Amino acid sequence: MTTFEELYRKLLKATLEGEDLEEFEANGIEYDSHQLDCLLHPQKHPVIWRFDKCDCPEDENHDCSVQCEFDAIKHGEEGIEIGDNCIGCSQCIDDCRGNKLVASKDIIPALKAVRSHKGLSYAIIAPAFLGQFSNSVTPGKLRNAMKAIGFDGMIEVALFADILTLKEALEFDKNILTESDFQLTSCCCPMWIGMIRKVYNDLMPHIPAAVSPMIACGRAIKALHPDALVVFIGPCMAKKAEAREKDLIGDVDYVLTFQEIQDVFEALEIDPSKMEESEKDHSSRGGRIYARTGGVSEAVKSTVERLNPHRDITIRTKQADGVPGCKAMLNELIAGDSSANFFEGMGCRGGCVGGPKRIIPVEEGTDNVNVYGEEATYPTPIDNPYVIELLHRLGFDTVESLLERSDIFTRDFS
Repeated sequence: MTTFEELYRKLLKATLEGEDLEEFEANGIEYDSHQLDCLLHPQKHPVIWRFDKCDCPEDENHDCSVQCEFDAIKHGEEGIEIGDNCIGCSQCIDDCRGNKLVASKDIIPALKAVRSHKGLSYAIIAPAFLGQFSNSVTPGKLRNAMKAIGFDGMIEVALFADILTLKEALEFDKNILTESDFQLTSCCCPMWIGMIRKVYNDLMPHIPAAVSPMIACGRAIKALHPDALVVFIGPCMAKKAEAREKDLIGDVDYVLTFQEIQDVFEALEIDPSKMEESEKDHSSRGGRIYARTGGVSEAVKSTVERLNPHRDITIRTKQADGVPGCKAMLNELIAGDSSANFFEGMGCRGGCVGGPKRIIPVEEGTDNVNVYGEEATYPTPIDNPYVIELLHRLGFDTVESLLERSDIFTRDFS
């Protein structure tokens, strides 16, 4: 019987060579039909797959279900079952004693869609991408590597982190008027938002009704190019779950990980470091540092201070990473033991650079992001002319109009 990894590699190769499923099946390869269905139709399954029968004793607590913060794991006839409420944190994969769980892979249908799409197709890449494909791969080289796969272009989501930073800063300046007021960031991390919605729901009124930079990027592209296909690429499994949320379906067509794209580079023998440059410097330092813990807080703080340098109540930030750290920070807030008035949470240690599908170590990713941030021409979104130009193209006449509800940057958490 072909293993799951072998089946994935064979199917990826067949897809890149233009073969169809019927031809693939005719090769006489023995495979598990459930595994094949997961790879061909990942949208029908949770973002974490059980690819083999669970062999943990029935009378024992399963480590995966005990550790799940979101009660997404139940017990079925063949062992544990992952529910639709799985947020994609991937903790269960690490906790599975039998190594029966695997992160979903959307690369097969995504590749088919990109290569058959009649309109424009865009790769939108998370701010954590620096150095993931080697330190010699610049943003410009990576852009051309994406075009070699079949994309028409690559857009850095950091530009939309700039816009969401500006929106968060405006919300803070509008709503934080007394020493007892506080704001929780809505930016970036779906694990942070998911935890607050499920465990700390009473705090939801303190989160601005804003989408993540990934969703903002997808919506903006489709507003300007209605027939566009949008594929997000990053280190995060929770982004796959985010893209499936009812009010966000269709904003981003596929979510891939850095590791999935690396598999494509290897299969096509594409070396991004040897591609030609195609440099486009559009994001500010604020948007670029979103990828590491403290980046959102730092970006919003500097933007608030640029918006209103003489406001009576200054912004005092606090951040946490990892689910236990985020819970501890929120419990401290609820107990009245925190003097901060802006709180940032990242589900992964180190922030997005610590995502489960990163390719390089967290520390190296953090250093790369910091260097890239310092190389930015513009320190904050307010200083970034590309932000203002894009907002105008999207129908926002002034920066302040970001406070109004819109189909692009607003979401309903109810």
